[in-house]
Amino acid sequence: MNAKLGVAIARRLGASCVSLVFVVVAVFFITSALPGDVAQSLLGQAATPDAVAALRHSLRLDEPVLLRFASWAGGLLRGDFGISLVSHQSVMSMVHERLLHSLLLAGITTLFAVPTALLLGTLSAIFRNTVFDRCVSVLTLCVVSVPEFLVATLAVLVFAVQLHLLPALASISDIHSIGSFLAAFSMPVATLGCVIVGQMARMTRAVMVNVLSSSWVEMAVLKGVSPTAIILRHVLPNVVAPLFNVMALSLSYLLGGVVIVESVFHYPGIASLMVDSVASRDIPLVQTCALIFCAAYLLLTTLADVVALFSTQERSRA
Repeated sequence: MNAKLGVAIARRLGASCVSLVFVVVAVFFITSALPGDVAQSLLGQAATPDAVAALRHSLRLDEPVLLRFASWAGGLLRGDFGISLVSHQSVMSMVHERLLHSLLLAGITTLFAVPTALLLGTLSAIFRNTVFDRCVSVLTLCVVSVPEFLVATLAVLVFAVQLHLLPALASISDIHSIGSFLAAFSMPVATLGCVIVGQMARMTRAVMVNVLSSSWVEMAVLKGVSPTAIILRHVLPNVVAPLFNVMALSLSYLLGGVVIVESVFHYPGIASLMVDSVASRDIPLVQTCALIFCAAYLLLTTLADVVALFSTQERSRA
């Protein structure tokens, strides 16, 4: 790695750190501005103003917002994400197990969606303007156009209510065999995977068509190089970075789509935890969940940019 590449990577990492600081500030002040009062929510509508004021004081909700931000940010630097206002448990202890569940769902979806999308996109590019290409394009466009909450609702209606093939709720506590595992994850993974496959397949096709139309590929064809050798030797080395960007952008969809999917199927992940904490006005828990989502998105985009920088250097050497 030369000095120029090192400077470029350092700048990108520095930009990510600045973005993360901005995210921390934005998450705190946006969540602090949420309507509602956790003290009133805990005590109920029949609580007296004095009781609500006393609880707000015990929860330190009556302190100035800048003082609360300084205390929260200082805790983040020490690895302390605070205490839940509702359950009085450590936020990290509540998030840890839920985060593992969400990572499991995202991992299974990735294993299913990425190879499928890459295969469909690559075949569509190789056999472009054929019946297969048109069918894949129409199918992926239809899948992308349908919102994930509608896909999830239709899946429950068809496979759980009408056909009784799969459970409507994704209860992972009852998994004890491969069959129960497939039953619990089939509909959530299929719902998340549909839109990801549609997006990634279309983007993969665009990247592959661009490379297949390049001058060096045309020269290889004129020289009589076999199609397999063209794909392996000339196309794939030049699409690694773009495809990694495609995967990073598509997988970042999981961060938003998982909120709806976990809510519909009652999957015990971090997204459903965040939705419940918003309903109960448990601000420390909302802040931590939102921060995890934002940090994961920054990580994906930063990795994609770093891979693109390495790929650009390799192409310039070649």
